[in-house]
Amino acid sequence: MGKKLYPTDTLKQAQAILSAWKLIDPALKIGPLSLETIAADLAAVQGLPARPIHVKNELLEIRRQRDIASIDLWDKVKGARSAIKIVYGDDSTAYELVGGTRRSERKKPRRRSLSESPE
Repeated sequence: MGKKLYPTDTLKQAQAILSAWKLIDPALKIGPLSLETIAADLAAVQGLPARPIHVKNELLEIRRQRDIASIDLWDKVKGARSAIKIVYGDDSTAYELVGGTRRSERKKPRRRSLSESPE
């Protein structure tokens, strides 16, 4: 992320301006600025810091639901694959169609050479 475009104490400074403006002249308008516009903007900004926390918690809940649903689906996929394997055999085309590797197409285990033991 880059440099912030506003100071970290913007809310404090806005509140100070607002309270000072009330003491000086509440009816004072400087171009488009007025006591009401600053107060409205301050109220809008004050509600925003809690929003990212709420959205983050909501995202965590959505991810949790996704993970639970994916685990449930994976269990069903494994169960269906196992059922096909039991019914049709592990060397059948049906087992291959559901994503299994046929027994005849598996790599044969390589023969390991016996290592000589030092005597």
